[in-house]
Formats: sequence, C-alpha cells, structure tokens
Amino acid sequence: MASPLYDSIEIRETVDGEAVTGTGRRSAQSASPAAASVAETVAAPKTKTMAKVRRADPYIWGIYLMLLLISVVELFSASSSEVTAGNVYSPLIRHGIFLVMGLGLVLWIQRIPYVIISKLSWVFAVFSLVLLILSAVVGVEYNGAQRALRLAGMTIQPAEISKLAVVCVLATILGKNQRPGGVSNRAVITSAIVVVAFSAAMVTNGMTNMLLMMCVSMALMLTGGIQWRKMAYVIAAYAVGGMVLYAAKQFSKPQESEFDRLKTEQTMLAQAGGNVGAVATIGNEDTKRGKIDRTQTRHNRISNFFKGVHPDDPITDENRQVMLARFAQANGGLVGQGPGNSRESARLPLAFSDYIYSIIVEDTGFLGGALVLLLFLLMLARAGRIAFRCVRALPAFMILGCAMLIVLQALVHMAIVTGIVPVSGQPLPFISKGGTSVLVMSMAIGIMLSVSRFAAFNTDGKAIKAELNALPPEMQAENFSKS
Repeated sequence: MASPLYDSIEIRETVDGEAVTGTGRRSAQSASPAAASVAETVAAPKTKTMAKVRRADPYIWGIYLMLLLISVVELFSASSSEVTAGNVYSPLIRHGIFLVMGLGLVLWIQRIPYVIISKLSWVFAVFSLVLLILSAVVGVEYNGAQRALRLAGMTIQPAEISKLAVVCVLATILGKNQRPGGVSNRAVITSAIVVVAFSAAMVTNGMTNMLLMMCVSMALMLTGGIQWRKMAYVIAAYAVGGMVLYAAKQFSKPQESEFDRLKTEQTMLAQAGGNVGAVATIGNEDTKRGKIDRTQTRHNRISNFFKGVHPDDPITDENRQVMLARFAQANGGLVGQGPGNSRESARLPLAFSDYIYSIIVEDTGFLGGALVLLLFLLMLARAGRIAFRCVRALPAFMILGCAMLIVLQALVHMAIVTGIVPVSGQPLPFISKGGTSVLVMSMAIGIMLSVSRFAAFNTDGKAIKAELNALPPEMQAENFSKS
C-alpha cells in the first residue's frame, strides 16, 4: 500500500515564483514559501493536494559531483598496476561505469520520500544480513580475506551494503523513539542489539567495519541526546560483545595455515605476472584449500604500528604498503607532482583502492589532500544544518546517519594512509575503486537529498502541518534540536 505522503506529492511548474495549476491559475496557498515542501493530505478521496516539492540541496549535490570528478582523475593516476598493454583506459572505463550507475541511483532515490525509505529499512537490513552470512559461509577470497560474494561474474562486498542498512535501521529506531529528554531506553537497547547482531555476522569481513559501524551508532545516539550513563552502558555492551566474538573466532580456527595479507598480495601478483585482475582467481584457489585465518595478520599490523617506520628501514613484505604510502606523500610536497605524475602508484599495492589518498597527496600535494578532507567535512556540516532545520526527528537522524557513515569512513581511510591508526582496508568513498562501495555510498547521498527535498523545515508552517498529517503516528516524534 502506497504511503499517504507519497500519494499526496505532485510537482508542478511555477510562474514568477508562484505555483500554477495545469489550467494556468495561480494558487495562493502554494505561492507561500511553506508550500515548497511536503504536500497536504486532503480528505477528499479522489483529490490530490497540489504542492511544489523543494529542490534537492545544491550544496550536497556540488560536493558529490566534485568528489566524482576527483575520483575519475585520481583513479586513472593510481591504476598503473592495472593497466594492460591492450587498453590503458580499461580501469577508468570500469570505474566510470559504476560512477554512472551510482549517479543514476542518486537521481532515483532523491525522488523517493524519506518515509518510504524508512519503512523499507528493515527489509534492507534483513537482506544485507543474509548476504553477510552467505559471504562468511560460501564467500570467495579477495585480497587475503573471505569477505565477498560472486554473482553473475561480479564481486559483491556485503559488508559495504550492511553498513548503510544498519544506518537506515538505527535512524528509524531512534527517530521513532525520540523524547524530550533524549532517546528512550527501548531505542538504545534495540539499536545496540542490531549493531551487535550485524557485528557477529561481520566478524569475518574485517574488524574495521565493525568498529566503524559501532562508532556511527554511538554518534547517532549522542546526537539524539542520550545520557552519558546510558552511553557508558552501550560502550560496555559493545566491548563485551566484541570480546565474545573475538574469543569465538579464536576457538574456531580454520584448517589451513595463517598468512599475512601483504605477503599474500605480493605472492599473488608474482603468480599473476603483475596482472592484478588475476589475483582474485589465484586467491580463490587458496580459499578452496581451507578458510583463511587473519588473526596473525591483525597482530602483525598492530605490532608494526606501535613499532613505527623510519625512512632508512628496508622495504619488506610486512611494511611495503606503509613505506610506499609515506614515500608518495613525501613526494607530494605542498602542491604535488600534478595529476597523472604519481611515481609510487606503479609500486604501491592497492594504490587504486585502500591507499588512493596517498596518490592524491602525491599528485596534488598537501593542498589537494586538504581539499578532499574539507569536502567531506563540508558534507557533514551541511547535513547537520539540514538536520537542525528538520521539524521531525526521523529525517534528521536519516540525513545525519548517512553523512556520518560517509565522512567517518573517509576519515578512517585517511587516518590509515597517513599512519594515524594501524593498517586496515577501507575505501575512500566515491574515489577508491570498488563497485559495491561506489553504489552504496551513492545510495547514501540519494537518501540525504531525499531528506533535503521532502522533510518539513521549522520555517515552513503549512508544510509542518502537512507532514504531520501524512506521517504515521510512530514517525511523528519531534526533532531533538528543537527541545
């Protein structure tokens, strides 16, 4: 059954800033600035309320398009190890296809009212949870970890999908349970259970994904006004849950031997004759012989992080990525070597994905790296501004949750590349190569734009009333920022 909010919306043209009907008559009601939002639901069974839908936020659109432009330029520069003799543009073409698909998702999702997205969040979450479990049971090996599914010749990363699904579910839970004093106890408990459940399914897909999901959930709870005492309980629950999951994984060690991810990458590249495209096939053969245990890999990464690296250290399989990433950043200087002039992209493993920020700094210098960081921070700031203006809690949580997911993942990627935190694998949103990541982050942008179009703002009197009439009772909680 279609949502009343969706049924009541119809876009119409404007003349001199005033909305007009199909017959050309001007409507005094829709001429008000308040009409630039959600349409009013009318009592007449066969009559739709005419209203002008607000335009999607131009600032979010601008930031998104700038990131796409940077992605095209920098991925081409960072894909030296993927270039074949036959077609030097093949990596860019493949990535460009996913960027265009992502843009299509943004254009489609931003036209769907956020209420419908919220109603489908649990379906989305169950679907992503099933994919996570399947990847742990029958998934294929990819870059030294069993974390992907192969479908119709394409590789899908369920962990990327699950992060957005969790954000949508948490926004729905917290948005429905917002109270004057903060979020209710029921919302906090339910949200923590959802995160722990997904963490259990994600334990084989990388600890960084688990930590990122937990951080986003805690940020949303804090934004909703959770008391510090309750937050301490949530942190304790996450800590206990994490230790239990880690212990369970230790007791269920795989049959085959352990190996380090960096050493695996170099071995695979050697076997593939330098062809990165053949690495996944070779890795699949290793997976068939037994599941992969990455415990020693994590220990080595943490140990090497605290040990640190120095310019005079010899380059080994264990420190290759870290050393070459530092060389690339040092080579960038203040203004960089220019796009396409990266020296380390041909030597740095995964320069086109997990370490692309180091290539950005090498190409464009400190100024270019700072610009990319600023774009992500501006996206979060704009989302916060829109969330503050929302009258209802649900759209505020949805736009903030999506923005936090994108920006926190970007910050984690940059922190890994610059050596602030131990080595792990996190793509830079929209810029790193990876079809699943590009499509999922594009969906998050679409949700943000949907909120910017359909949520009633605190300056739109008639739109506030229309949104209240259209929303189900459980979604009518007021925005935390208005208390």
